[in-house]
Amino acid sequence: MGEGGYAPGVRRLEGKVALLFGAGSSGPGWGNGKAAAVTFARHGARVVCVDLRREAAEETAEIIRREDGAATAAACDATDSAAVAALVAEVMAAQGRIDVLHNNVGYAQMGGPIELTEAEWHRALDLNLTTCFLACKHVLPHMLAQRAGSIVNISSTAAIRYTGYPYAAYYAAKAAVNNFTLGLALQYARDGIRVNAIMPGLMNTPLIHQQISGQYQDPDEMVRARDAACPMGRMGTAWDVANAALFLASDEAAYITGVALPVDGGLTGRAA
Repeated sequence: MGEGGYAPGVRRLEGKVALLFGAGSSGPGWGNGKAAAVTFARHGARVVCVDLRREAAEETAEIIRREDGAATAAACDATDSAAVAALVAEVMAAQGRIDVLHNNVGYAQMGGPIELTEAEWHRALDLNLTTCFLACKHVLPHMLAQRAGSIVNISSTAAIRYTGYPYAAYYAAKAAVNNFTLGLALQYARDGIRVNAIMPGLMNTPLIHQQISGQYQDPDEMVRARDAACPMGRMGTAWDVANAALFLASDEAAYITGVALPVDGGLTGRAA
């Protein structure tokens, strides 16, 4: 088995086109979107890597190309409807179809109702929720025409429980992502389109060093505390999320839709 649990020769997305929003990494190492993009490509998908920062998208695409996979990179503000529509049109013109849509844009803004400004509240909802809505809005017509497609939205265990962090907007947005996912899944269940969500738990990715570490004395304390809080005694990795996304995106999950899958090492099964 290779990096991320990859077994060469097993290709679950052969011939499919995957569009990934948030395919870059917020810092050195492997973020959820970057790992998902590489995992999809290793399984035969032609991957369109999208990020707000073109250099981040290009870094992921280049990793894929170095492994002889097929990838292109694009920059897009996923909160801008016109920009998302234009990007989807470009992908359709170049690829002819979109089989997998993976929505990975997100942001954990610290603060409760007292501390958050209204602008921060709306920004958190836009980044975590509206990005999913806009991508689905512009991709779904093409999936309906194909009568086939799989959508994977990245949510969080914060959608269903208090995680110990004071990020009220993040709780609200991720809970909405779960119900948004369920509603779409049932609305389009007879159209060949599946819609699922993944709820990562305490993960060790570059994002936590930018958005979470301020809640601790230092980064080392953060890692120790988060590891200790996990039933398995360690945080998960971006590859854990990527492999779950691969399964949900693939035909192996053909009878699975409307699910919000915890990838959390058992965290949500334990009493708070």
